[in-house]
Amino acid sequence: MKPIKKRLLTPGPTMVPERVLEALSRPTLYHRSPEFKEIFLEARQRLRRLFRTEGEVLILTSSGTGAMEAAVANLFKPGDSAVVVVGGKFGQRWAELCRTFGVNPITVEVEWGKAVAPEAVEAAVRENPGVKGVLIQICETSTGTVYDLEEIGRRLKNYPDVLLVADGITAYGVYDIPTDEWGIDVAITGSQKALMTPPGLAVISLNERAVERLVDNPPAYYFNLKKELKQQPKGQTAYTTATNLVVALNEALKMIEEEGLEEVARRHALLAEATRRGVQALGLKLLSERPANGVTAVIAPEGINGQDVVKIAREEFGVTIAGGQEHLKGKIFRLSHMGYVDQFDVLTGLEVAEFALWKLGYREFSLGDGVRAAMEFFASV
Repeated sequence: MKPIKKRLLTPGPTMVPERVLEALSRPTLYHRSPEFKEIFLEARQRLRRLFRTEGEVLILTSSGTGAMEAAVANLFKPGDSAVVVVGGKFGQRWAELCRTFGVNPITVEVEWGKAVAPEAVEAAVRENPGVKGVLIQICETSTGTVYDLEEIGRRLKNYPDVLLVADGITAYGVYDIPTDEWGIDVAITGSQKALMTPPGLAVISLNERAVERLVDNPPAYYFNLKKELKQQPKGQTAYTTATNLVVALNEALKMIEEEGLEEVARRHALLAEATRRGVQALGLKLLSERPANGVTAVIAPEGINGQDVVKIAREEFGVTIAGGQEHLKGKIFRLSHMGYVDQFDVLTGLEVAEFALWKLGYREFSLGDGVRAAMEFFASV
């Protein structure tokens, strides 16, 4: 049968709730109007609560990578050094951004799928006096691995001149993260992940230490954070922002608050555990030794290309899942369970994985094994 519905189970963009789509469809507001100013300020306050920070929270019109670029361009000077954790595609991106802006990346290399040891991060800082920051992911999306930012932040409190800059693009809205308490000086996320909004907005939080470190004349015009700091507390942006997306994001943030951050985190934890149990019931292994709650990376069976699993899921069943990146392309496939997702979406992801693997000749399970394991878990909680 040909699919008559499209389902999106990738780790970004993610599915958008009907409420958010309705908000997105409202008439476009002038970005300098009083009506938009009120919504913009409301969204900023909701983001502060999401980040659990007393610091500044800025909304940028870009993908999450724009906020990563803004962090490097505005917080470091050419010739500065920063410790960069590289354990996946997005750790590589931090290193590439550093080189682009003349910052020396001192890399802590981690096998893809492994979690960086907090002591390794501290050792890199200790052994390289004068480093200005640590650039890291909270969740390395390409491998489905979550790092221990709480412990890393605790260790870095002994180094007051080192900023902890964390890409939380697939972490905020998945976990309940006390940004200030963990010692994260700069945190980043994007609209198209667990914040359940289409791509186009990035968010960057800056505590007092980070604000003090902003350079006066950064090698950036559009992503000049000092300009944004002058405008955004007044409900304005330095340049035209994506007004409809801000309205939609504000609605999504309302939904998160209505559910409650603690319950949001609990839901993601349950969805992730059900996915892992379902995958393992198929005789498959997880890539990550410390699996994230937003996305599960699954090692494809020997002799089967993970990209073929992705292709069959999309073309024959109308479900879009994600493959591997870089050297993991063809080696893994990824099932997302972040954002506007419930137990039936998890079951759908497992069902389509079963169908695709079966069609590719993998027979180390009986049809329904993965779904049954997930259902039994859901029934037990």
